[in-house]
Amino acid sequence: MTEEEYSSLSPHEKDPYMRILNKVIRWGVKVLAGLMVAIILWGIFDVVWVFLKRLREPPFFILKVGDLLSLFGAILVVLIAIEIFINITLYLREDVIHVRLVVATALMAIARKVIVFDYKELGPQYIYASGAVVLALGITYWLLRKKAPEAPTNASGPLLTTVTDMCGLFFVLSFTSVLLPKLSV
Repeated sequence: MTEEEYSSLSPHEKDPYMRILNKVIRWGVKVLAGLMVAIILWGIFDVVWVFLKRLREPPFFILKVGDLLSLFGAILVVLIAIEIFINITLYLREDVIHVRLVVATALMAIARKVIVFDYKELGPQYIYASGAVVLALGITYWLLRKKAPEAPTNASGPLLTTVTDMCGLFFVLSFTSVLLPKLSV
């Protein structure tokens, strides 16, 4: 059995029972795609609603750091949902799970988690473990890109961007967690 036959949910299957099962699975994936569209629209509505609600609370038109972090987290959740939708639609079109896109989605999900970390409540083990997951996913993504590179500059771009962003984020959050207690009166 070739890799193409193994990974495909072809409607042209010779076995009638398998053909019916493949149609059911494809229909289920289409239902999931529709649900993801609803989730994305609901998430966008929620982000806009929370943003406008926070702007109308006193002090007016001023967002606190916690408000910004919760909005960033909500926006990233919507972006993750969009990535999952793209995974589903690619699967419907090509009958293949794009591992690189799945890893990129997981990388975005863990990056969202890191952005909304509450460093006062988390222990160092959790932060180090999250850093290890980011590193492992970054390396995995880089290796997947290296396996089938499009262009030399594109192959290292996502890894470099991810590492730079994560280092910058850890630096900024660490700096602010040290500086903010000293600023409060």
